Amino acid sequence: MTEHQNPAALQGDKAKEDGTVGRTLAVLDLVAGFARPVKFAEILQAAALPKATLHRFLQALTNQDMLAFDADRQTYAPGLRLVRLAHSAWAQSSLAPVAAPFLDALSTETGETIHLAQLERGMVLYVDKRNAARPVEMFSQSGKVGPSYCTGVGKAMLAYLPEDKLADAIARTSFHAFTPTTLANEQMLRAELTAIRARGFAWDNEEHEPGIVCIAAPILSQTNRVLGALSITTANAHDRAKLEGYAPRVLQTARNIAEAANAWRFPEQ
Repeated sequence: MTEHQNPAALQGDKAKEDGTVGRTLAVLDLVAGFARPVKFAEILQAAALPKATLHRFLQALTNQDMLAFDADRQTYAPGLRLVRLAHSAWAQSSLAPVAAPFLDALSTETGETIHLAQLERGMVLYVDKRNAARPVEMFSQSGKVGPSYCTGVGKAMLAYLPEDKLADAIARTSFHAFTPTTLANEQMLRAELTAIRARGFAWDNEEHEPGIVCIAAPILSQTNRVLGALSITTANAHDRAKLEGYAPRVLQTARNIAEAANAWRFPEQ
């Protein structure tokens, strides 16, 4: 299972409020989150649902082609209908198609890892990535969800949210100390966001993963609505000075993506 999965989500307020539909979709999300074909017993353990109930949900999802069942291997995986829906949603609401040529150019110029992200319920959703000339294993991958309070892209987006949305994002945050430099509480985070607004870009100073440092800029609409964020990342903590030299380039790239998104009529959220 991936780090962001939470079995309790299947019993959460949203799932309960939406009844059978909500719990069925929670099972779909759970299966997709494994990122591999998964057996019934594994889903049952993670879902914390009665066996008969889980079987009924899985059968409905399979009947609707949202999941595919491999009878030989006895495993479940995302179905073709889900893949088609995901592709359509990605093309219509993600910055990825608009930003792709700008990411390519920045990647070629710097030779470093480039990330593109958006906010999803106070969390960071990585929507695209370009690997460094010498790739290094790190948490962030397209489609993964991560914390916003301790990542460059996350803080860059939080810094430009209106107060009501920022308060909501912070309310959803559990300040876990991933590293010795992780921001420990709301007060520290708000102070950092003030500094980000003053200089225009954000740092991840090994706050989520040891050794991983990045510089990030928000992608803002003409009305200063947060569309996403862009970062340049290095796996060498001693390269902060080099990254700081990229600040004008990452800020300009973020502005270029914003202009392209505006022309593309990027959907309101």
